[in-house]
Amino acid sequence: MGCLLFLILNLPTFAQDKPEMADVMRSNGKIYVVVAVCLTILIGLFVYVFALDRKIKKMEKDN
Repeated sequence: MGCLLFLILNLPTFAQDKPEMADVMRSNGKIYVVVAVCLTILIGLFVYVFALDRKIKKMEKDN
């Protein structure tokens, strides 16, 4: 019971930590690389889904 109370009372202190990895990546300029890779993956997924949708529509139209 005491351990649980200790954890509950200290939860706000855990939330106050800054994300060190994001600060390091921002200072090195690598955050832009991460953003570029994420955007490339998302654009690739959208293109794939769009192409797949066109193929499915064509197959439905033929049947």
